[in-house]
Amino acid sequence: MPSHKYRDVHRRVDVPLVDRTWPSNTIESAPLWVPVDLRDGNQALPEPMDPTRKRAFFEMMIEIGYKEIEVGYPSASSTDFDFVRLLAEQDLVPDDVTVVVFTAARRDLIERTVASIDGIGCDVVIHLYTATAPVWRDVVLGRGRAELLELIASGGRDVLEFAGDLPNVRFEFSPEVFNLTEPDYVLEVCDTMTALWDACPDRPVILNLPATVEVATPNVYADQIELMHRSLARRDSVILSVHPHNDRGTGVACAELAVLAGAQRVEGCIFGNGERTGNVDIATLALNLHAQGVDPMIDFSDIDRIRRVVEHANGIDLHPRHPYVGDLVHTAFSGTHQDAIRKGFAARRDGRRGQPWEVPYLPIDPADIGRTYDAVIRVNSQSGKGGIGYLLETGYGVRLPRRMEIDFARVVQAHTDAHGSEVDAETLWRLFTESYLRDTDGSECGVEIVETHHSPSSVSKITGVLAIVAWESPDSRGWACGVGDSPRSAAVAARRSAGVLAAESQASSASRSYASL
Repeated sequence: MPSHKYRDVHRRVDVPLVDRTWPSNTIESAPLWVPVDLRDGNQALPEPMDPTRKRAFFEMMIEIGYKEIEVGYPSASSTDFDFVRLLAEQDLVPDDVTVVVFTAARRDLIERTVASIDGIGCDVVIHLYTATAPVWRDVVLGRGRAELLELIASGGRDVLEFAGDLPNVRFEFSPEVFNLTEPDYVLEVCDTMTALWDACPDRPVILNLPATVEVATPNVYADQIELMHRSLARRDSVILSVHPHNDRGTGVACAELAVLAGAQRVEGCIFGNGERTGNVDIATLALNLHAQGVDPMIDFSDIDRIRRVVEHANGIDLHPRHPYVGDLVHTAFSGTHQDAIRKGFAARRDGRRGQPWEVPYLPIDPADIGRTYDAVIRVNSQSGKGGIGYLLETGYGVRLPRRMEIDFARVVQAHTDAHGSEVDAETLWRLFTESYLRDTDGSECGVEIVETHHSPSSVSKITGVLAIVAWESPDSRGWACGVGDSPRSAAVAARRSAGVLAAESQASSASRSYASL
């Protein structure tokens, strides 16, 4: 690999913070989440959203609790402009929701952006951006530091001219590629903008500091954010925001460490769509907080519905292992995992219900996000007796004793090795009946369905116990079933029905009794 072509981040930008405090901090409340799916995410789609998909996406975000939403880049396309006008003319934005519109620092684009929000009654943020990093200044913009600062300030003055007297409008500035911009320069630019826009606690300015292209480990970004947090003028009049991308696959870590370092607001996309490897996944961020006991302030209780809306809007399917929302994220195929999960569920049934969630391998309760437990354990050739027993118990109410689990696991293993595919509860039950509930001539043993009774007493559920007794001796072999209100009484009934209770001594050492099914 030609790694010599690249320089580490410390040779590209100075990161002077040495007395960092963020490693000792903890996140105790959710930041302000700002989904940018309708602008940044939309720009990254091979086929951008049409108005219908965009509206459905926007209405879903409102329903689940987002209070600030970037709705478009009105000066970039007529589609975006028309969508913002739709929000205004049909009064589709609740009073407690803020919409954000995005624009470059160019006078004609700013004017069209302000025209798009005419008549919107809710709060509006006009988001002005310009790239500030050296390579962008030299290669893309062709301007030195002083020239670029004047261009940005000119854009800020245009924003004031067109929207400064609108009482429901606030301002946001992003020094694009913040993480590769010299700290002294980006601080000068940001302080210039807060002074120009007269930031005050009653009308704060949002300073959004993007990791536009991820270039370093997340701790470097945290250092950069903490430096700005501690150095900005008018800090009490600034909402410090971050906008991480995911080029190194660490966007979530960058955002979490940035919040530890002083960020109050996080821009990203629900499930992480965006240019290149995507924007930071703000659904994962929110549910990470949930898993730590912190209210994420967003309702993900029906995460599959949210996924359907996002997939339809983006035209992109989510990976089955995508954190929290993927089809397989709560599923265990491994025997070791299955055994631990099964025991965890049993412990909660046996007295830990209501206590803090602690089930091995499941960081959150699948029910929190609208998932059932049906797919938590699935059986294939990698599975063990615990998973097999769990599916029989949850699917058919049959709880196998340990020795029988071991015995039946061999049967299932032979089946999965032969077929190479997953087996469901129905297939397991068929294998079980074929292996244990047939007589030597192949006919089915007489097995009655045991009714489940409900009682209003403190014992809410009473279930009969089915016992299967197998015997093999020099004189005879066979199977018998019995039902009772305990494993012992069921086994006695099974033995009595087989006529072996009084002749126990006839059974050889190979006899097996399976009870507590």
